[in-house]
Amino acid sequence: MRPIYIIGAGGIVNDAHLPAYQLAGYAVEGIYDRDVVKAHATATRFGVTRVFNSLKELLAQAPADAVFDIALPADAVLPVLNQLPDGATVLMQKPMGNNLEEAGQIVALTSRKHMKAGVNFQLRYAPYVKTARELLAAGVIGELCDVEVNVNVFTPWHLWEFLYNSPRVEILYHSVHYIDLVRSFLGNPHSVYAKTTRHPLMSQLSSVRSNIIMDYGDSIRAAIATNHTHVYGEAHQQAYIKLEGTRGAIKMTMGSLINYPGGIPDVFEYVTLEDGCTPEWKTLPVEGSWFPHAFIGAMKQVMATGAENMGGPDNTVTDAFYTMACVEAAYQSNAAGGVPLQQFTHPGAYSGKLLEVPR
Repeated sequence: MRPIYIIGAGGIVNDAHLPAYQLAGYAVEGIYDRDVVKAHATATRFGVTRVFNSLKELLAQAPADAVFDIALPADAVLPVLNQLPDGATVLMQKPMGNNLEEAGQIVALTSRKHMKAGVNFQLRYAPYVKTARELLAAGVIGELCDVEVNVNVFTPWHLWEFLYNSPRVEILYHSVHYIDLVRSFLGNPHSVYAKTTRHPLMSQLSSVRSNIIMDYGDSIRAAIATNHTHVYGEAHQQAYIKLEGTRGAIKMTMGSLINYPGGIPDVFEYVTLEDGCTPEWKTLPVEGSWFPHAFIGAMKQVMATGAENMGGPDNTVTDAFYTMACVEAAYQSNAAGGVPLQQFTHPGAYSGKLLEVPR
C-alpha cells in the first residue's frame, strides 16, 4: 500500500479525504498545512503520525513511492506542483486551476516533470454513480439519451471563506462536478451554453446559481440546473441526477447536498419499460455516498498507476483539462449572453408576412 502525504488540512480533508482513506485502509503517513495548529488538530483526530512544519520538510522525508494529496484552493496548486519532485504521483483537489490557462499550465508542468497526476473530480466514483454505470453496461435502460442534474438546496458558502474573493464560484467550484460527470457518461460535448447568477442574499459571492446545457447534438439532452439559495427549509430542497435511456430511467438522490453538511440518505431508483406493463419504479440499496466514499475511488485510480492490469487512471490531468474546457466555455457563454430581443422589429413589421394556414 503506497503511503499518502496530505498537503492541506481544511474542511474537505477532515470531512472527506481522511474519512475515506480510513474506510479504504489507506496509510496516511504525514500532513502539512500553513496553519500548523489546524494540521495538528487534524492529525490527532485521524491518527496521522507526522505533522510537518513546512512543505520543504514534508518533501525531504516523503519516500519515493509516496502519493501526494494536494487539498488546496485552485490558486495554490501550481506553486506546490513546482516544488514536488520529478516523477511524483499526485492527486490534486478540484478544480484544476482557476481557469483554462492554469489548467493548461498544470498539464504542461506535470508532463515536463513526468508526474503521474490525477484530479479529484470524485462524483464520477460515487457509489450510486457506479451502480448506474453497471445498469447502463447491462443494457437495463437501453441507450442513454438524457442526463439531467437538478440541485435546489441551501449551501452554507461561508464554510469556504476563500470563495468570497473568487471571481468565479458556482460553476468552477460546484457545477464542475456535474460537468465532469456528464463527460464521464457522454464524452466531450460539441458546445456549452450557460448562465450563472448572483443572489441578493449572497451578494458577496460572484455566483450561486447556474443553468448549463451541454450540447451533444439533436438526440441527446444534457442539462444542469443549480440553485444554492433555497432558504425555505427542507420540504422542497432536492438534489438529483437523472439518466433516461430508450428503455428505462435512473434517478439518484444526492442526499449529502440536502441540509448540508448534515445531509439525508441517498435514494437510488430505476424503472424499465416492459411491453404491456405500466412503468413501475424500483429502489435499489446502495452502500456508501458521495461524501466520503467517492473519494476512495479518486485516490484508488492514482494509487494504482503503474500497477499490473491497470491501464492508467481515468482521472488524469489530460482528461480533467476537458472538464475545465467545458467550464471555460460555460463562462464565455455566460459573458456573451443570449440573443437580444432588440434585434427583432416590432410586431407590425410582420403584418404583411403572415403565413398561410394549410387547409
